[in-house]
Amino acid sequence: MKEVVVISGKGGTGKTSLVAAFAALAERKILIDCDVDAADLHLVLNPRIERREDFSGGKKAAILEDLCTGCGKCQEVCRFDAVPSVAGSDGQTRFTVDPISCEGCGLCARLCPAEAIRFEPVVSGQWFISSTIYGPMVHARLGIAQANSGKLVSLLRREARGIAEQDGFNLLIADGSPGIGCPVIASITGADLVVAVTEPTCSGLHDVQRVVDLTSHFRIPLMLCINKWDIHPEMADRIERETAQRGVRMAGRIRYDPAVTRAQIMKTTVVEYTGGAISVDIRAVWRNVVYALG
Repeated sequence: MKEVVVISGKGGTGKTSLVAAFAALAERKILIDCDVDAADLHLVLNPRIERREDFSGGKKAAILEDLCTGCGKCQEVCRFDAVPSVAGSDGQTRFTVDPISCEGCGLCARLCPAEAIRFEPVVSGQWFISSTIYGPMVHARLGIAQANSGKLVSLLRREARGIAEQDGFNLLIADGSPGIGCPVIASITGADLVVAVTEPTCSGLHDVQRVVDLTSHFRIPLMLCINKWDIHPEMADRIERETAQRGVRMAGRIRYDPAVTRAQIMKTTVVEYTGGAISVDIRAVWRNVVYALG
């Protein structure tokens, strides 16, 4: 079984559109949307949810008012200022936990002399196993301001691999998170190939250099795709030249085409929406990826 993960140094480079096109071109594959903080692959692939599960990425504290003695120990030890105090109707000081500020360290619960703080897992999102016209898809929705996206990404990849082994799929295609942080590391660890999508700009060059550093650290093969290369051919040449000096292979270049946006509006992939030059570009990129996967 092979796994290819498409990532980018920042959002908005065309990463998800490329993954959607790969979904239309590949055979016997499972799709994974690892961009759980801002998932949008479902907007193009229109999945039908077959299974829905809650995700708990950590724990939060909550004060049990009937047991609280108002000693203030919880507020004293909380380094995140997550335990504000308010005056109760009886004039006594009451303490509450701000769930947004609470980092889930559990120190207040361990040190509360009255054992008046509950410290339990909280639901921070949901994950799904869905069907699409291109095959199974594993994806998720993380709640607003919720952490542990890396843990959720690892869960999605594990579930997808289990489905692949059970049903005989031989390829996993993942839409990774942008950047180089925890969810990206969780997306690419153990993958057979990473495809980085960038644009021909100064920030694009900087971002792809960070991606090269990351994949080199984990010793994961990397290929580069320059999207909208024709809006600045000189910078596209520079990016290709400088990454080649670091051993990065080219997956290909994709020209700018408004058809990508029109395809998104129609909820379809660009290679199905048009047979024009951009589809030729994307198909060439996919052939290079398949060849690199062996």
